Amino acid sequence: MTTRLHCFGESGNAYKAALALELSGLDWEPVHVDFFGGASRTEEFRALNVMGEVPVMVDGDVTLTQSGVIQLYVTEKTGRFGGATPEEAREVMRWMFWDNHKLSSQAGMTRFLMNFLHEEKRPRDVIGFMQGRLKAAYQTLDTHLADRDWIVGEDVTNADLSCCGYLFYPEPFGFDRADWPEIDRWLSNIEGLPGWKHPYDLMPGSPADRA
Repeated sequence: MTTRLHCFGESGNAYKAALALELSGLDWEPVHVDFFGGASRTEEFRALNVMGEVPVMVDGDVTLTQSGVIQLYVTEKTGRFGGATPEEAREVMRWMFWDNHKLSSQAGMTRFLMNFLHEEKRPRDVIGFMQGRLKAAYQTLDTHLADRDWIVGEDVTNADLSCCGYLFYPEPFGFDRADWPEIDRWLSNIEGLPGWKHPYDLMPGSPADRA
């Protein structure tokens, strides 16, 4: 049975789950959620996920929400991306929690404020504050990657798939790969994985569709 991932291309959190599914080799397909058309706020979607968020994964009688939970489910099914030892598994989780708190949540909000709100509604002071916090997060990640190819261990893990979630998007939100050479090298490692795809190629929906 084909796993279905309810998602849309602009969502970095959905990308984390979609990328894990794609790189794992599992049989899956994306189901487009018209987020900007209000689809995630409908009663029908709320019945699928009361939180009104993507991604939502449906695999037979299993329905899961939140990208990290879906990533862990992929690891349960395939044995991939979880770390090679119990110590690595804990370190993978540490970086996933860090990403959700320090990187993705702030990058996602800043990108939304800078690109998907009407210009006259963009809160300049908030954006500036968030970009300062993001710079500190980029520095943390760049420093950690200075002597390693992957965030944890010797191969790609859910830590990498989580932390990269927003960093491939072209819209401006205060991140330029050229400013962070270790992050840039690490992102190139991810791009070199067999099966890697850009979020707008992996999932339906992009700003160009609404232009």
